[in-house]
Amino acid sequence: MKISLDVWYMEYIVVPIAILLIAFGSTRVLRFFLDRSVKAASETLKVDPTRYNFIKNALSFVIYVSAIIIIFYSIPTLKDYGLTLFASAGVLAAIVGFASQSAFSNIISGIFIVIFKPFRVGDIVNVGNLHTGEIEDITLRHTVIRNFENRRVVIPNTIISNETVINSHLTEEMTCMFIEMGISYDSDIDLAMKIMQEEAMQHPNFTDRRTEEDKQNGDPAVNVRLVSFGDSSVNLRAWVWAANPSDGFVMRCDLYKSIKERFDQEGVEIPFPYRTIVYKEKDDPV
Repeated sequence: MKISLDVWYMEYIVVPIAILLIAFGSTRVLRFFLDRSVKAASETLKVDPTRYNFIKNALSFVIYVSAIIIIFYSIPTLKDYGLTLFASAGVLAAIVGFASQSAFSNIISGIFIVIFKPFRVGDIVNVGNLHTGEIEDITLRHTVIRNFENRRVVIPNTIISNETVINSHLTEEMTCMFIEMGISYDSDIDLAMKIMQEEAMQHPNFTDRRTEEDKQNGDPAVNVRLVSFGDSSVNLRAWVWAANPSDGFVMRCDLYKSIKERFDQEGVEIPFPYRTIVYKEKDDPV
């Protein structure tokens, strides 16, 4: 009886735990070396880490699935139960149907993302009208976005594949920022345009996109144009380039402040709406 108990203990307790520990250790070691290799390659060779991150997650999934299969085959009772379970057509159909609706569709969408690369790890994206941030990871099931509040947004691959994604890093990082200001109809338009140009060119994040031919032709480094007439304002827009979206965001915020201060100093008015309220009193009856 003691031998049978020892055998049962080995087969049902020790062996499964050992297999799971080996799978866990293998996954940790594999992810550690892949992380180091991909990080080094990304820094030196400018290799896109997206594909390697996806492979890393896929290999971890394969290792754990393989461990579960080995556990089933190492225990006679579980082996017979597993064969009976998967031999049942009804159960198999239910599993395939469930996978095709949720998990399997996310895996396929993740593979398409890695192949066609609408975005990559490290890209700054806008997903629909709700989420903006940096792509941190692409797994078999979901994509992780780190937003500018340092929070992680987890979006299933199927959902993000069906959304409109604005990618600021797809081909190049250089970004054109629109600096829009409204001035009153009485203000000097030429002076306001000159102020916007000067302030933009003085900002440290400003990038001059002009070619040598543009410079010889006398094209301005910053184009400022009158784009529309509002109810109480003349609307001006400056096209200002920055090296990347992050620098562009900081530059736009700074320029709104510096341009407003220059407008105040040089008498360019930024209008605000006025309201006239008329009170109508009824005559008291005699």
